[in-house]
Amino acid sequence: MTIGNLGIMVFDSTCFDLQPYVGFDMARYVRRTYCSWQDAGWQSLLVQRFEHVTVADDMELPATADLHLVLPVAGRAVMETRSGGRGSRYTWAPGRLELGVPDQPVLRRYRGDGAMRSVQVHIPRGTVDRIAAQLGGRAVDYEAMAASLAAGDSLIEEAVRAVGRPNDAGDLYAESAAAFLAVHLLTRHARVPAPRTPPREDARVRAAVELMRGRLSDPITLADIAGEVHLSVYHLVRVFKEVTGVTPHRFLTRLRIAEAKRLLRDTDLTIAQIALRCGFASPGALSTAFLRHTGARPSVYRNS
Repeated sequence: MTIGNLGIMVFDSTCFDLQPYVGFDMARYVRRTYCSWQDAGWQSLLVQRFEHVTVADDMELPATADLHLVLPVAGRAVMETRSGGRGSRYTWAPGRLELGVPDQPVLRRYRGDGAMRSVQVHIPRGTVDRIAAQLGGRAVDYEAMAASLAAGDSLIEEAVRAVGRPNDAGDLYAESAAAFLAVHLLTRHARVPAPRTPPREDARVRAAVELMRGRLSDPITLADIAGEVHLSVYHLVRVFKEVTGVTPHRFLTRLRIAEAKRLLRDTDLTIAQIALRCGFASPGALSTAFLRHTGARPSVYRNS
């Protein structure tokens, strides 16, 4: 997205796929407060900060080839999207990373509860394709990448925050950041396309994920989740891992750690209160899981 406060501006760039935004009035939905292309002179990575309207009913985002990362940094909203013939519903909240699947348009509607802000990063598709070739040239399953990233990645989150505050860094920094982001996404979140999961089972996995998001504070078990989506535990684990690349337990733990990070960063709740809200039996259980997933104790993360 490359917009001005009064309308659309498409940069003359051979790196980014921006032409689909021609004639698309993004000023109806957001106000841009920073643009790395204009404010830092970057050409290798496009980073923008936006303030969003709190209600949108018919936002149609065009399909582009670039990898588009979105990191909410303020506000919450119930987000409904439709892309690739499938719909989803989730909570847009600070720290919840989102990756737009390349070459797929998105229809989006949402209702926010207050001021909404985000940092958004576009990685040129050429950069991604070049690095994918260097990593072995395998085809990339971008839908699997998006699903995996939605479960949380503290390193990508902090990298997006960092490039959103570049100070006086030049394009060498931008080029290096684009390469790092692409390598990490392709190494940690991409996988070779698997045989297509039947639509019915794919829908059950999405239902399982939404159930997890809605019951983060509950002591939910695999049997509970399997029962809600009408699968056996064995079938749930097999299909869930096939679609997301990880087990339901690991996915749920990532969601809980991501929520704990948000609460540590954005609230004054005690660690004991956060542990309960995120489904951990005790502050010690939260601390152990948090250290394993982020490399730091909750208290250290909050103070940093």
